[in-house]
Amino acid sequence: MADVNDETNGRAVVMQPDDGKSYWQPKPANGHADPKLLPVDTGFEGLSMGYQTIAPGCHIREHSHDEQIELQICHRGKGHVLVDGARHELVPGTSCFLGYNVKHEIFNDGDDELVMMWVIAPGGLEEFFATIGKERAAGDPAPEPFDRPADVITIERQMGMQDTK
Repeated sequence: MADVNDETNGRAVVMQPDDGKSYWQPKPANGHADPKLLPVDTGFEGLSMGYQTIAPGCHIREHSHDEQIELQICHRGKGHVLVDGARHELVPGTSCFLGYNVKHEIFNDGDDELVMMWVIAPGGLEEFFATIGKERAAGDPAPEPFDRPADVITIERQMGMQDTK
């Protein structure tokens, strides 16, 4: 049972679709990340949750998390995910559990945006999106595709991620 003095006891956070920060993401994803339920807001360091939108024909490059587990749920669109090299189709409702050090790469194979909901434990993925992205306001037109920071590998390692390529 949780400690009654726990920061999350009696606490609830409800986020609407346009609430919170949003960040344009660099190539090759060319979409945006929308962190929603963050430790700073919930008082719970154990996880964070949000959405990542991947532009048509784009992808999230192969990586793994050595200090976090991740749940990925296809919310909208279609594509595929490579998990340790095995291909799995993504359609709305497809759910993925990605344990420590599991290589994964997500591809948008459709003509529309692919939207993935992510839950990561412990939290912190939101910091990565903010660090490599550009702040976005709801309804803003997409910027021209832009490159990742030159030191993205260092940034990933500082945040418990591993670029596997």
